[in-house]
Amino acid sequence: MHTYRMGDAAALLGVSADTVRRLVDAGKLTAERDEAGRRLIPGAALAAYAREARSAERESTGSSARNRFAGIVTEVHLGDVSAQVEIQAGPFRVVSMVSRESAEELGLEPGVPAVAVIKSTNVVVERP
Repeated sequence: MHTYRMGDAAALLGVSADTVRRLVDAGKLTAERDEAGRRLIPGAALAAYAREARSAERESTGSSARNRFAGIVTEVHLGDVSAQVEIQAGPFRVVSMVSRESAEELGLEPGVPAVAVIKSTNVVVERP
């Protein structure tokens, strides 16, 4: 069984280690202690919590798109017809081409919060 340290679990969930500790203390996430007394999150428990959190988020958005990356706009390059928008979402850099009109209507500029919503038919899965 694969286990995760608190900080690793936090990074995978996109939250702080303190948030993971609070989830464990509240009984929302299962943790075990190793021989040194450190809390370890079983991989299956972390996956179950991530599924539940995803389902709750999906219900609140009312969207069929399952991949949502909340972040901050870091760059916008406006062209005559299109705009290239870069969003830093945690450790991920998402780059999208949108119409110039959409970028202007959304008020996209560096420093503005944004969510990259991705619906794709081709996804590559890698293992670190």
